[in-house]
This record gives sequence, C-alpha cells and structure tokens, in this order.
Amino acid sequence: MSDEKRKTKTGKWAFRLVGLCLILVGCFIRVMDPYPVRMTRLIYFDVLQRSSPREFNPELPIRVVDIDEASLANWGQWPWPRTLVAQMVQNLGEYGAAAIAFDMLFAEPDRFSPSRLLNDPSLAGVLTVERHAQKLDNDVLLGMEIAYWPVVLGTAARLSAEGNPITAKAGIIEFGENPAAGLISVPHWTPIAPPLDRTAAGIGGVNVSPIGGTGIMRRVPVLWRGPDGLLPGLSIEALRVALGETNIVAEGAQDETGIMLAVEVGGYRIPTTENGEIWLRYRRDAPELYISANDILKSSDDADIRAEVEGRIILIGTSAAGLFDMHQTALGESVPGVSIHAQVLEQVLTNEMLSRSDVTAAQEMLAFAFLGLVVIAVMSSFGAVASFIAGGVAAAAVLILSWLVFQNQSVLFDATFPLVGGMANFGLLAGYLFLSSEREKRKIRKVFSHYVAPEILDEMEATGHQLQLGGETQDITVMFSDIRGFTPLSESASATELVSLLNALFSSIGDQILAERGTIDKFIGDAVMAFWNAPLPVADHPCRAALAALKMRRALAEFNASDIMRNRPPIALATGLATGQACVGNIGSQKRFNYTVIGDVVNVSARIEQCCRTVDYDIVVSNGVHEITHGDLALLEAGHVDLKGKANPEPVFVLVGDQTLLQTAAFQDLRAAHAELIFAITNRHPNSLVKTLCQQCEELAEDIEPGLRQFYRALSGRAADFRSNLPSGQFMFTRHSLG
Repeated sequence: MSDEKRKTKTGKWAFRLVGLCLILVGCFIRVMDPYPVRMTRLIYFDVLQRSSPREFNPELPIRVVDIDEASLANWGQWPWPRTLVAQMVQNLGEYGAAAIAFDMLFAEPDRFSPSRLLNDPSLAGVLTVERHAQKLDNDVLLGMEIAYWPVVLGTAARLSAEGNPITAKAGIIEFGENPAAGLISVPHWTPIAPPLDRTAAGIGGVNVSPIGGTGIMRRVPVLWRGPDGLLPGLSIEALRVALGETNIVAEGAQDETGIMLAVEVGGYRIPTTENGEIWLRYRRDAPELYISANDILKSSDDADIRAEVEGRIILIGTSAAGLFDMHQTALGESVPGVSIHAQVLEQVLTNEMLSRSDVTAAQEMLAFAFLGLVVIAVMSSFGAVASFIAGGVAAAAVLILSWLVFQNQSVLFDATFPLVGGMANFGLLAGYLFLSSEREKRKIRKVFSHYVAPEILDEMEATGHQLQLGGETQDITVMFSDIRGFTPLSESASATELVSLLNALFSSIGDQILAERGTIDKFIGDAVMAFWNAPLPVADHPCRAALAALKMRRALAEFNASDIMRNRPPIALATGLATGQACVGNIGSQKRFNYTVIGDVVNVSARIEQCCRTVDYDIVVSNGVHEITHGDLALLEAGHVDLKGKANPEPVFVLVGDQTLLQTAAFQDLRAAHAELIFAITNRHPNSLVKTLCQQCEELAEDIEPGLRQFYRALSGRAADFRSNLPSGQFMFTRHSLG
C-alpha cells in the first residue's frame, strides 16, 4: 500500500473515531438530561399535541359545573354561604350525579353562619336572632347535605402545618417495592373545615402540579405522598367514588424501590410515570363540557340539566377570572384547573393516555446513535453533501416514526434529540472535515508555493481557477537557467552533498522567480524552467522575467559566498529569456497531468540559454524581450546567433541591469561606446579598431557589471572571425567563432 493510500485510510479512521466520540458525548448529555434538552423535548411534545389534539366526546360521563361570571353576578361574590353550596349539592344529587367533586377548598368555617355572626364584636347589638337560630352552623348544614350524596372534597398542598391532618378516605393498597417512596411529596395539606372532612365520601388533592409548579401543565399527579400517608388526586378519587370502590391499588416495580408503574381503580388501569404522574393528551376546551352553576341553583327539576348530570361525574370549579384558577395547556389554551381534572378522567375512561417509559428514552438514544453513524459512514466516504442528504433522509425517517407512534400508539417519542444531536454531529464533523481539508490545502499550497508565487495562489483560490486538461494560446515569457561549472562541483562533493547543494541553490534562485510572479515549471537536472503570464495574467511579464534573472544573479553571488560553498569551486548560471505565444495549460493523462507550456518560444528560450556560452555572458534575451523592455532595462546588443530549428539567425541581447542602472551616466557612456563598437563590427572596420573599442568598453564596464569584461574580451578575441563570417549589416556568433 502506498504512503498516500495509507494516509487516506488513516485519516478516514481518525474521522470515524472523532464521530464515535461525538456520539458518546451526545449520549452522555442525554443521560444527564440538562434543562435545555428537557425543555426542547417538552416543546416538541406540545407540537405533537397541537398537530393532532384529542377529540371531545360529549357522551363521556363527565361534566363541569362552572361557577362562572354569570353565577357570581346572580348569587354574589365568592365564597358563597355554605347553605348555597349545600343547595347546589342537593340539586346535583337529585339530578342523579354519580359523583360530585369540588375543585375548591373549604379550609375555614363559613363566615356567614349565624353562630359566627353573633360572635363578631363589630355586629354586637346590631343583629337580633331567634333563640333556635343562635346555634345554627352553615358548615354543619353543608356537612349533613354532603353526607347524603357521593361528594368528594378537595385539599391543596401547602408549606405550613395548620389544622387537622388530612387522611385519605380510600384504602390505598401498594404492590411492589414501596412504590410510594417515589411519589411527589407534599409537606402539608390544607385542612378541611369540620365536619365536612368527616362527612365527605372522598378527599382528593386539587393540585395539577407540584408546589411551585408553573407554566404548561403536561403531567398531573394521580397519587400524592403526604405527611399522613398517600392521597389520591381529585379526579382519581372522584372516579373511585363514582364506581363505588373502596380501594385504590398502587402498582410498583418488583425489583426497584420507589418506582410507580400504574394505579388501578375498579377495572381501570392507569399507567403512570415512576413518580405517579400521567401525561395528558389534551383536547381543545369544549363549551359542551360546562354547565353554569347558575343553572343548577335556579332549579332542581330541569329535564335538560338532568340529561346532562344524571349518571355523570360532576366536577365543580370556576372559570371566573378573579378566582385565579387558570392554567395553560400543551395546546396553548388557558383553561380552569377543573377542566384539567376533567381531561384526566376522560383519558382514563377512554384509555387514550400518553405513555413514555425508559425504553422509549433508550430508543431515542439509539436513534441518535443511528443518525450519527449514518453521518459518519457517508461523510467519511462520500463527503459532506452526500452525508447531509443521507442524514436528512434518516432524520425524516425518525421524525415520521415519532409521529406514527404518537398518532397510533399514544407514545411520546422525542425526535428532537436525535435530530438536533444529529445536526450538531453533522456540523462538528463537517467542521472537522473542513479543517482537515484546509490542512491538506495548506500542505498542497506549501508544495505549490515552490512553483507559483503566493499572490498568484491567492488569486487562483479567489477566482476559483479550475484544473482541467487542455490549454489556451497566449503570450508568455519563458526562462531557462542552467548551472555552469557543475562538473567540477560534482567532482568535489558526494552525491548526498550534491543534492543538498542543488536544493539550497534552487531554493535561493526559485525564490527570486516567485518574487516576480513567475511560475516554476520544472527542475531539469541542474537547470530550471519558469514562465510568466500564466496561470494568471502578469501585465509586464517580459520585464518581470528579466528582473527575476537579475535577482538570480545577485542571489547566486551570495550563494557562492556562503558557508555551504566554502572550499568549493564557484557556480555560474546561464539564463536565457524569450517571449512569444505558446499553449499554456494542463497537459498529460486524465489522472496525471502537469501545468506547463508548449510552443516555439519554449525552444527559443532553451536555445538562447545554450548560446550564453557562445556570447560569453550569463543573461541573454531574445529580440522580443528587448523590443518590449529596452526602455526599462539596461540591455546591450550581442549580435545574431544561429538557433537550431530557425532558418535565419536571431538577434540577441545581454541583460546588464535594471532601470536604475539604465538611467546612470556610466551606463549611458557604456551604451554609446558599445554602439560605436557594434557600428565598427557591422561596417567592417579594421580589426585593430574593433579591439581598441572592445578595450574601451571593457574599461567602462569595470564599475558597472564585472561580467561584461569577459563579454568584451570575447568580442575582441573573435574580431577576425566576425570579419570573415560577417553578413552584410550584421555580425553573428557561429560555431566556428566558438573555437
């Protein structure tokens, strides 16, 4: 297996390991179940209920007698005298109610009782009451009335201990390992004014949430653990009284303490949470559920009211705004607390109760893990886009499953944690993948930065430059630069040392090419090829290439003076530049290709580099480069050379320096003397004059560019050859002139 494949495989397994770690972290968060996770889950359950609320069934034996605004307007503000309450109980009893449950408190004696009014100091001497009425107590009258009928009184949780203790009227039988230990605890119950607590058929807790509970009522306790034993909720106690049962069965787990499983009343089994609550599946509040207390009090012989009351469980409560008994449901409605008790009874009777167990929670974690594994598997093999699609399909499946089990089995399956957790995993893994890709890009960029200038890489990335097979024809400038004196160098160094020297040298001169926005095409043994104006345009590419050659000259001088070249023969460079049209692009096979240039200008540049020895100068440029840059660079004519593949000799020029040098008086003098020399050669002046002019130019070049001395000496030494091989109007270097 190649190193590249091994690295790819290792990267994939590292990615998968990160994904598995994220799944484990997600599972840990779910087990800890922090507040944001809980609230997100509950809100999702509310959305499920709002999308498919329960339907109201008017045939169910449950009605609510509402002490509404009309009742308060007709019969006075609350609390009413207990005699009026007794009249309402009597009327309901005569209408045939199966049970009468008060979702209200009778915590204090009736302030309207004659006996209490006579004991009020502020009324002393004002009231005159007959002797037989002086001992009348409205609470006793109400107690006597409710003793005749199946009445359930309510009590509420409180923090302070006052009055008589509250004990359940029902016998509560526990099965399992002490299931009552896990019930919601109540510090104290609000006392019921005597003798009502003794004469009522049942007593139940009116609270629909624990003490301090606010917000949306999603779960309602059906059994409470109080200071004096267990107490059923008002709705369950009303059901027990209506069924004529004496006991309530609390079923707990057999192998674990304090886990409630269900409550049984008569033939009804009510699954609960482990702390004795039931999940409510709400319906919209229905006006048909309510009977105004005003209608009950007005008559005890109304056929329509009898039809509504007879044989039904009657819950008495209030919807009056001033009595502060309104609660919010999962459907977003504000309803009186008595309506919630009614909905509890409806669900028990229809067996339409929502359920949620530890098994369901475990299945949610499995769904989260499944989504995570899908994301990991697809993203590691096919990338983020395919993973997003596959994860979306899997998430949709989880969402549909959640809806189906809610709709068909009344199971609350939380899809938010698998979905949100899966999205979080996707985002983190995509980020990890992005960072990994960026790291790889940086590595690739680092590699390519040896061949292409960093600013060109930036522009390619910004413009989305695509690497595709094929090319386009455009103007470019090509450079070939070859090491001279390589053979003596190779003889003085081992192969390992030679490679190190070449790497150091190419790094030095390569930096100069990149600094002038050049692209390094390739290193060929001891030579380098570069080009300008591709892959991105460089407006002054011939000048840029020439400046890079000058910088390479200076960098080479520093390299030869460095410690790495101590006691070694110096290195020289021969550099040729040519500009013209070429085909630029990616050339090769579909799987492996190089970005390079092909065309005549490449051959010309290579041939010019080879003629540096003929001209005896280190930087030689073509006529095309000269025509474009002669106003910006210090160039001198070097005659014509015979290039392989060209029918006619090509004029070439030596590159002496940049624009700064061009503008100096010294170079202007040299250029004038050089022009005189060229005139003498091309016009066949005597050989002695040519040599004299060469000597003059050499002296002028001494302080300008020392390399020109050898150039002029070569011209002086070959003066006779120039005369013998001189075409009309030009002079030319030939192979014969090389000696």
